[in-house]
Amino acid sequence: MESTIYQGADGRWHGRVTMGVKADGSPDRRHRSAKTEPEVRRKVKKLEADRDAGQVAAAGRAPTVEQWMTTYLTTIANQRLKPRSLDDYWSKTRNHIIPGIGKHRLDRLLPEHLDELYGQLRTEGRAGSHILKVHRIISRALKIAHRRGKVARNVATLVDSPTVEETDANPFTQEEARRFLVAAMKRPTRVRWVIGVGQGLRQGEALGLRWKYVDEDAGQMDTSWQLQRLKWRHGCDDPHACGERLHRDACEPGCTKHRRYTRGCPKPCPPKCDRHASTCPKRHGGGLAFTRPKTKGSRRTTPLLPPLIPLLREQRQQQDEWKAAAGEEWQDYGLVTCRPDGQPVDPHADWEEFKELLAEAGIEDRRQHDGSRHSAGTILNELGVDPFTIMEILGHSQISMTRRYVKTTTPTTREAARRMGNALWPQPAESETTTETTNTRAARARRRRRMQ
Repeated sequence: MESTIYQGADGRWHGRVTMGVKADGSPDRRHRSAKTEPEVRRKVKKLEADRDAGQVAAAGRAPTVEQWMTTYLTTIANQRLKPRSLDDYWSKTRNHIIPGIGKHRLDRLLPEHLDELYGQLRTEGRAGSHILKVHRIISRALKIAHRRGKVARNVATLVDSPTVEETDANPFTQEEARRFLVAAMKRPTRVRWVIGVGQGLRQGEALGLRWKYVDEDAGQMDTSWQLQRLKWRHGCDDPHACGERLHRDACEPGCTKHRRYTRGCPKPCPPKCDRHASTCPKRHGGGLAFTRPKTKGSRRTTPLLPPLIPLLREQRQQQDEWKAAAGEEWQDYGLVTCRPDGQPVDPHADWEEFKELLAEAGIEDRRQHDGSRHSAGTILNELGVDPFTIMEILGHSQISMTRRYVKTTTPTTREAARRMGNALWPQPAESETTTETTNTRAARARRRRRMQ
């Protein structure tokens, strides 16, 4: 492990530092050079110190950020992430990370480069949560690169995480929830809205609930599966050629074709675009599919609301009528909420129905998540249910997430203020008799004490 310093035939001073062995077993010797011997000795000592501290990347030329992100998402992240999460990683990598810092070599990436990227995203009007997600993707990819010796350090840890302003939840009040459910009871999908608002199920959990996971006699249901729309993936050998007819070129200045687009003209496809898998004749892995929830806490068994049990029995009878009317066109997926032909309800159609129900009930517009998950958590809190029970009902893995979902409402704070007032300023007890004179010595003494 000793280093060598010598003067070469070119007149420069050279240093050779032994770092260990390469992957093939051959010696790993790093080279440093300088015009003078003291200068090359300083470089050698620095390299030896980095070696001893374990801060030297593996041998070989480091990949660029673009090359490493592609490798990371293709061969590493896809083994751990859920399909929807992996699609989100790819989207932010293609749209932000690669155009922003993709050409930098991984071992020459600096914290300043990340600061510039995040500043550019803020200038574009991206939300803080969006920028934070980009930061986490970069940090995770660099952490794996550091673990595998591709870089000497993870520069993402040297950058302050982007700040996020929490979006204020806008849950239903109890009166609004009753009006919403009254409107929903007129629709064939009424069970979906009862379990969404009353039990706080996510959209995918409510649409993916199947009869085999509902026990009406025991009064409980298992929410271990959800319905999600996944992106299609190519099954052909050449994805770029497969989607060639759909590749987009950059629009000319003053384009009128996309003048109604709120975000302007669509971005052109990259030179080696491998998207547009929905038209691939050998596509796979996409469309509506039953998937597991992301966390173990979401896989839970919850009791059914007592009013929901008769509604479920009516739902079974309705589906029997649909099945008889559809005949051979009936497709049995065993879903509690389905279309008249048995197929799953599309999540976008479900979202549109939610907006229609808001209008029918005379409720102001809000996010679908506010009208189900946040509403259920907030109403349970108003009814005096403790936070840990709410956490179990909503399927959260941490109590901090439950606190974000539960919004303290005006009735709750007013009751808290009343209790605090009674505790600190107790009201005088009423007299048991009505004939007591107010001019007695004892009465005058009590008045003096109250005044003091």
